Amino acid sequence: MENNQTNALSKQEKDQLFRALWSVADVLRGAMTADNFRDYMLSLLFYRYISARYEATARKELGSDLPDTKSLLDWYKDNAADVQEFEDMMLQSTHYIINPQYLWSAIYELARTQSDDLLTELGNSFRHIEEESFRGTFRGLFSEINLQSEKLGKDYTARNKMMCNIISTLEEKLAEFDQKGDILGDAYEYLIGQFAAGSGKKAGEFYTPQQASTILSRIVTLDCQDPATGSKRELRSVLDMTCGSGSLLLNVNNQMRQNGGKIGKIYGQEKEMTTFNLARMNMLLHGLHDTEFEIFHGDTLTNDWDLLRESNAVKPVTFDAVVANPPFSLKWEPDDETSNDQRFKNFGLAPKSAADFAFLLHGFHYLSDSGTMAIILPHGVLFRGGAEANIRKKLICDDNIDCVIGLPSNLFYSTGIPVCIIVLKKCRKSDDILFINAAECYEKGKKQNVIEWVKKDGKSYIVVNDFEALRKLFGELLKEVQRIKSKGDYEAGRKLVENYAVKIDPELHKEVLERYNALNIEPFGGFINPELVPVMEGDKIVDVKVEYVDSYTDQMLNYSKNYSFLPTRN
Repeated sequence: MENNQTNALSKQEKDQLFRALWSVADVLRGAMTADNFRDYMLSLLFYRYISARYEATARKELGSDLPDTKSLLDWYKDNAADVQEFEDMMLQSTHYIINPQYLWSAIYELARTQSDDLLTELGNSFRHIEEESFRGTFRGLFSEINLQSEKLGKDYTARNKMMCNIISTLEEKLAEFDQKGDILGDAYEYLIGQFAAGSGKKAGEFYTPQQASTILSRIVTLDCQDPATGSKRELRSVLDMTCGSGSLLLNVNNQMRQNGGKIGKIYGQEKEMTTFNLARMNMLLHGLHDTEFEIFHGDTLTNDWDLLRESNAVKPVTFDAVVANPPFSLKWEPDDETSNDQRFKNFGLAPKSAADFAFLLHGFHYLSDSGTMAIILPHGVLFRGGAEANIRKKLICDDNIDCVIGLPSNLFYSTGIPVCIIVLKKCRKSDDILFINAAECYEKGKKQNVIEWVKKDGKSYIVVNDFEALRKLFGELLKEVQRIKSKGDYEAGRKLVENYAVKIDPELHKEVLERYNALNIEPFGGFINPELVPVMEGDKIVDVKVEYVDSYTDQMLNYSKNYSFLPTRN
């Protein structure tokens, strides 16, 4: 399977790119929720990617016929008789076509010049890509993007101005990286992770944290009968029946590629329209052609995907690898006919209160005899009674459970409960079940290993490895200080901040130094207490200013500077 990604950027350059992308989101962040501006940001990033890839390929194919001083639109005008032949050639190379007037470069020019037609032309471009670029196979790709939303502005003029600013800012931030490598797939994945971190429980709808995703991917790519021999050389097909944004499927593809293997075709299913579109964009952004994957919009539990229906009982559709991180303990409504469903009839139905085993049995039903399935489920599936106990017993007696891995709590955005990975196979050499207790194999943190509170030398330290979490933390501390001081208890306010020092993760410390050119601060004889003062844009805290106050005179010293962290006090 082809992959067009390169690793030309250093880690530092990637970090700079990621921060640049995240800063573009600030343009939208005040006007709408994280879920809303996520859709705009990721769609625009995808649009820019496929346009840039198309233009680069077109210049390569046309060579000297399209010099740098000439646009593709100019070539179309001058060579109308050759356009059809050229587009046929581009379909072979890129698997899609984009009319030059709908390329990102044309839209950016409208945005740069603050054209009144920007919003209208952007809508036309989205429709062209959905209906024509991919021969109609990607209809509805931008369906969640409402360019008429009042969240962009109260009227057309305001909305047009907002989109001009967003597109111009995005292009300016990305332009410097264009010659350093095609890593927008990684950037897209980074942004999905950032949005997931800010979405709390709703993030479980579309994102599997990379650490857990990598574990599943490595498991299913190992040789089924003898994992010690290493990764398979080929997977005929891989399925994720609750694929969300597609990150887990891409991780499987990445694991195979790193080990010199390949995947015949990737399949995913997703019920939510927004994340269904994210998954399709994510595949293309990571260099996969539309013929190398198929993402279906539908309900896994009702099995409404024609591809998976029992049209050929003699030779049913099967997959060499099945991975899944389904919604935990989802309530479902099986009807009288469901008990006769080929997926469940040999095991029984999962209870209506929790569809965990329904998802497991669905994936297991479509697993090939030489395949491996790995699924993330809540820890309760290991010991709950009733119908689940019967299903569990049947799987064990049939020798289908290969391994159970217990994971710690607080690894997932969607829940704080402990979870497990269950590995299943249809044909095993051994009848032993490997149990791995990985509940203690983690770095303790708060909210997906972001913040850790530790006690040392009688003082509370906050170990921080995420800038956005740090800024949020400062905002919360500031509110508490202001609350205390509103009651006139200035001493308590000072002590609150004084007793909490921030210990920066080494990587973040380096980042903060680069980002803010921070200076080392020497304590003034131990009599200086830090005060937090917000730097505001509207009603949003965008930074925190650290000021030092003489604790004896309560006078502000003539020393103040903006910092994004408090220095550890000696």
